[in-house]
Amino acid sequence: MNQSAAEKRIRDLGMDDMPLMQFQPTPTRIADNWFAKYRQTVRKFMTSLTDSVESLAFMNLSQDEFMSLIMGRAMPENLSVRMRVPLFLGGPIEIDNMFLCRTFPHSHNLDRFIIEQAGSETLWLPNPVKKVYLPAHTTGGGDGGNATEDRLAQMAAQIAASRGME
Repeated sequence: MNQSAAEKRIRDLGMDDMPLMQFQPTPTRIADNWFAKYRQTVRKFMTSLTDSVESLAFMNLSQDEFMSLIMGRAMPENLSVRMRVPLFLGGPIEIDNMFLCRTFPHSHNLDRFIIEQAGSETLWLPNPVKKVYLPAHTTGGGDGGNATEDRLAQMAAQIAASRGME
């Protein structure tokens, strides 16, 4: 699959604004203790999302879901943490290799996109600019102002202050 074919396919999957990176796969054996490290890193990733309040505001999370997410307690329903470079291709278990997106349809479609490239010498992998991926067509404003964003920003600022992260 070349770059233009990859970009067309990601558009067909409804993510025309998803940046892609070219990647040479190197099948990698995953360490036996990967899951414990993965869980710990996902929790750290979740707590790092206090700098992504504007993006999280567009996900229509309840206050409880938002707090559970940024406190690293629980992932809200229909949200997934994805690896930019999957572990089986040599991706590291690090916060910089993670991003958050909706499970359905985005995470499911990204799985399809990657699986469709199986056996290729060069892969095109999703590489969103931010920690939270939201398609551009879902982030447009609407009636009602930005009360949710303001409320979530205030909560995130309080949490950051309590953690000494100002």
